[in-house]
Amino acid sequence: MELLQLKYFQVAARMQHMTQAARSLHISQPALSKMIASLEAELGTKLFEREPKSIRLNEHGKLFLRQVDIALQALEDGKLQLQDLGGTASPAVSLDVRVSSHLLPDLLADFRKECPAAEFHLLQHSTFEGAASFDLCLSDGAELPPGTTSFSLLEEEIFVAVPADHPLADRTQIGLKELREESFISLPPGKSLRETTDAFCRLAGFTPRIQFESDDPAMVRGLIRAGQGVAFLPAITWGGSTGPDVVLLRLEESWCRRSIALSWPQERYLTHTAALFRDFAVNYFARLAASHHQDGGRGD
Repeated sequence: MELLQLKYFQVAARMQHMTQAARSLHISQPALSKMIASLEAELGTKLFEREPKSIRLNEHGKLFLRQVDIALQALEDGKLQLQDLGGTASPAVSLDVRVSSHLLPDLLADFRKECPAAEFHLLQHSTFEGAASFDLCLSDGAELPPGTTSFSLLEEEIFVAVPADHPLADRTQIGLKELREESFISLPPGKSLRETTDAFCRLAGFTPRIQFESDDPAMVRGLIRAGQGVAFLPAITWGGSTGPDVVLLRLEESWCRRSIALSWPQERYLTHTAALFRDFAVNYFARLAASHHQDGGRGD
């Protein structure tokens, strides 16, 4: 059994299409088919079910792929460790960003003051399917990537922001049910904060009436100031002053909170640069949370 056979099998197994896999590997389709057939002969079992226009992993193939993934990743980790020891490892960090993306410019800039050689590949809008394709992942604590170790960075309260001239603006606290007739400014579907706040509303017995959708915190605040609706705002990670034209109301439901977590794959080697950034991010968010609490916890 040769290493090249395993790598070719891995690609064919993930794509489940021999011609496309051969194209991605820059070899001919007959050559790939011959190598897979040779591997199956050595193992004494079929790994794929052949169909007219595609191939499909059978149960033996799925079992073997899991072990191949582990073996090839172990070899890659060994290579990375040696490069780290020799000072030749790539300074690139693959960071999957699912929450708090507007905090990243300052976070990354501060880190690069300490580690100027660091490079970042930022992933967004990816899904938690298959093996982790990142070094580190910033996500909602309720949606952790499978197969990872996670560290809770902070927990934050969710407020309701209303225009200063809104009938509710003289309140300091409000119950979710009182918002059922309001027009909301919200993040697009699929965003973790949107999923969280939609769930809050469902628990209160209503579906929020969405007037505007935007994933830009500045746009959300601007629409609130313009009197176009109300919005759920995280107390810490959206940062910055809401200004005099926006009032933050605390929700009576104490469970209206969310957590932010940093995760990394359990079974993979974390390079020196990635480990440095992980520790830096933990301290950065701790300072952010401490500053928020010193300011009184309202963010306004």
